[in-house]
Amino acid sequence: MNRNTPISEIMTKKIIALDRTDDLETAEKLFKKHKIRHIPVVTEDAIIGMLSYTDLLRISFAESVSDDGRNVDTVVYNMFTIDQVMAKNLVTINIHATIPEVAKILAEKEFHALPVINDGVLVGIVTTTDLINYLIKQF
Repeated sequence: MNRNTPISEIMTKKIIALDRTDDLETAEKLFKKHKIRHIPVVTEDAIIGMLSYTDLLRISFAESVSDDGRNVDTVVYNMFTIDQVMAKNLVTINIHATIPEVAKILAEKEFHALPVINDGVLVGIVTTTDLINYLIKQF
């Protein structure tokens, strides 16, 4: 295991992102379609926030259906915007950060995902799952 391996070796490079003008129903569809738990919110290429599936669960009655068969989530989602629900005070990491540096941040801050930037532009996302998969390959 090389302690100097850059995070770019294990990060997800194909970014699924939201714009602040998207709605929460769109976000939920992306979470489910791509089987992911975190979606960066961007304006052009700059990251302005992070939405997690847990954020949606906090405001909804996950998978609930009312007596008339309508999804309650849809009604609740229309009451909030992405800006209101997303995390705004983000910790980001530089593309040149090493895997141990990133692991330390994830462990200490109790995050499950970190946006990866290069010259202020979002270039990837690294999750605890990415780190676990990397460790599995090492052993």
